[in-house]
Amino acid sequence: MKQALIVFVKELSDALRDRRTLLRLLIPAVLMGPLLLMALSGLIASLEERADKREVLAVGIDTAPTLKNFIERQTYTLKAAPEDYEARLRATTLLEPVLVVPKDFEAKLLAGEAPTVEVVSDSANQRANAGVGAIKSLLWGFNRERSTLNLAMRGVSTELLEPVDIQDRDLASAQARAARLTGIIPMFIIMAVLYGALTAALDSTAGERERGSLEPLLMNPAPHGAIVAGKWGAVALLGMAVALLSSLSFVPAQWLLKSDVLQAQFSFGGPEVLAFWLLQIPLAAGLSALLMALAIRSKTFKEAQAGSTLVITAVTLMPMVSLLNPGGEAAWYYWVPGLAQNTLMMAVLKGEALRWSQVMPGVVVGFALAAVALLYVARSMRAAVAR
Repeated sequence: MKQALIVFVKELSDALRDRRTLLRLLIPAVLMGPLLLMALSGLIASLEERADKREVLAVGIDTAPTLKNFIERQTYTLKAAPEDYEARLRATTLLEPVLVVPKDFEAKLLAGEAPTVEVVSDSANQRANAGVGAIKSLLWGFNRERSTLNLAMRGVSTELLEPVDIQDRDLASAQARAARLTGIIPMFIIMAVLYGALTAALDSTAGERERGSLEPLLMNPAPHGAIVAGKWGAVALLGMAVALLSSLSFVPAQWLLKSDVLQAQFSFGGPEVLAFWLLQIPLAAGLSALLMALAIRSKTFKEAQAGSTLVITAVTLMPMVSLLNPGGEAAWYYWVPGLAQNTLMMAVLKGEALRWSQVMPGVVVGFALAAVALLYVARSMRAAVAR
């Protein structure tokens, strides 16, 4: 253990000495997630602000005084749409859908016919497309009011229109509703672990071999297991340190959220940071050892980087599995490194209590992967000395 600790301190000091590389790792890990979260909150805030304005752009609304009166009674303000609204919608310079009313609206309505009203938008214009639902809700409300009045004038009970009373009951908590938008956080924490360990893992194996310092280190009387354990401990610690900084960066980021609704629902403090950090320990242990095992056979740092792309791609895609699977969380999620941590962190964001049956599979797989990979690294080092 004493020899492993000496190697651990040596590897840690070497990694911290390369400040330029550390900054390149820390800036994306610490800033990218909060910046994306704030950008998302800005988009939501702009949509909320537009909803508060309660404005409707319309064409030909003056030819439909009945519809105009209904919309204004719903506290909406009607504004004339620009003449080139179609071109502007396609060019995404107009961010509001347009209500188009035909000239014969009132005549058809009085004749008992159904006039055709268009809600013009562009599905490629996401901001404009988001406002289509509000205008359609107004039109559906107008239809219900006209139907109710027509039945009442004929002495028919209006309750026949709604034979079933429908009430919404949402079982999701405020945290669970916010997690639909803040689900990007676990992905950034996982990537922080990966990139925090990546450079140190490659440098302590392939990097030292390229510099010619690995063979002299292996010639020391210290057991190869102690050398490997010391290197692995430093790599895993760096991955955990970057993950901790990335988690902490979301604490001040939530104070800068522009959306009042998201700010009220999103709660990320000390307990969440601690839970996230503890959940990353098995992932950091397994990934650090796996990256070292992939790099130990490489002769140069660049060759080791190329070999690690498969691990980077796999870890990056793991959180996508839960998004692409409409069947919900499966039991095997907890046995897959990266996917297990993403699933558990999402549960923490939703305010759910974690069970040992959920946590232990990730712990077992993470440390089992670390043990197998470290054994391979130690054997590779013995082979290098024998040569």
